[in-house]
Amino acid sequence: MPELVLKAEVYEIIGAAMEVYYHLGRGFLEPVYQEALELEMKRRHIPFQHQYELTINYKGNALDKKYIADLLCYDQVLVELKVLECLGAREQAQILNYMKATQKRVGLLINFGCAVRLEWRRYVL
Repeated sequence: MPELVLKAEVYEIIGAAMEVYYHLGRGFLEPVYQEALELEMKRRHIPFQHQYELTINYKGNALDKKYIADLLCYDQVLVELKVLECLGAREQAQILNYMKATQKRVGLLINFGCAVRLEWRRYVL
């Protein structure tokens, strides 16, 4: 069986997100969860950049329009935060496009809006 790409890093990120979810629960807006997650990542010494600006290229030309990813952790894992009842195809397309644009192999969608538990998905290109 092949080894998971960035297994330990993803484990640490999801652990921090679970701590935030269990402490805050659901019902807040995304910026609250982002700030709390950033504090938890600092506490756990998880390196990250917040509001990571993505340059989009079209036929070799960088576009003026930029997209902003919520977090880039370990300089390798794109993290997109959501507060929705459940994740869907639109959110999946968003993280996959971000990963392609940045050439990052691993992406995480983390949803703090699910009533039952923290919902998260891991993507690898």
